[in-house]
Amino acid sequence: MGVERAVTRWYALHQVLSEEIERLEAAQPSVAQQDDVGASEGEAALHNKQLAEARERLRLLGPCPKPMMG
Repeated sequence: MGVERAVTRWYALHQVLSEEIERLEAAQPSVAQQDDVGASEGEAALHNKQLAEARERLRLLGPCPKPMMG
């Protein structure tokens, strides 16, 4: 019933990235509703950049490696 290190590492990284994306998506409406237009545009751009980077890291993580044990 052993799971290889690569599989465990993949699951941990996948969970962290998924939670980060969820957190950024949940914060997106509050960033868009701010009153200061100049600051909110900069914050929205930064927020969108962080969200795109997190999605790209998740994409680059790829599919789960298959365990070789068993």
